[in-house]
Amino acid sequence: MRASPTAGRSYSPLPPSLPPPLLPTHVGGPPGSGYRPSGWGAGDRETVNQFETSLPIRLDWEAVMAYVLLPPAGGVLLLIMEHKSDYVRFHAWQSSLLFAFLVVMHGVFMFSAFLSYTLLLVDLGLIAWLSLHAYQDADTLDRCEVPFFGPLASSILDDE
Repeated sequence: MRASPTAGRSYSPLPPSLPPPLLPTHVGGPPGSGYRPSGWGAGDRETVNQFETSLPIRLDWEAVMAYVLLPPAGGVLLLIMEHKSDYVRFHAWQSSLLFAFLVVMHGVFMFSAFLSYTLLLVDLGLIAWLSLHAYQDADTLDRCEVPFFGPLASSILDDE
C-alpha cells in the first residue's frame, strides 16, 4: 500500500491568502465574570461597522456627494439624511462650512468680474480636489482636512 502524497500534512480549510477569522470582542467586566450591561442578552455583541451608511449608497460615493451636489446644499442634505457614517458626516460638515463661506465671499466680491471668476475657479478646483480625496481615502477612512474648516468640522463631529 502506497502512502498518499498528503500523508502527515495538516489540512486547513482556508486558503493562505485569507486573513484569520475575527474573534468576538468581550463586552462588560473581566472575562468569565458573567457581567453584561443591562439589556444585553447572551448572544449580543457590540459591533460597529465604520463603512456602513444610512443611505443605500456606497461610502465613497456618498462622501463625494457632499462636494458635488450643489455645495453647500449637498452637505446639508447629507447631514440631515446620514446618521451612521462619521466619515460621510465629516465631509458633509466640511463641505457645508467651506462652501457657505465661499458663497459669502462671492457676495463680497461680486462687484469685480475678475475676482468673481477667479473665485469660481477656486470653487471648482476645491470641489474636484476634495471629491477625489473623499473617494480615494474612503478605503482607509483618512480625512483630507482643509485648513480651518477641516479641524472645525472634526470638532463639531466629535461633539455630536
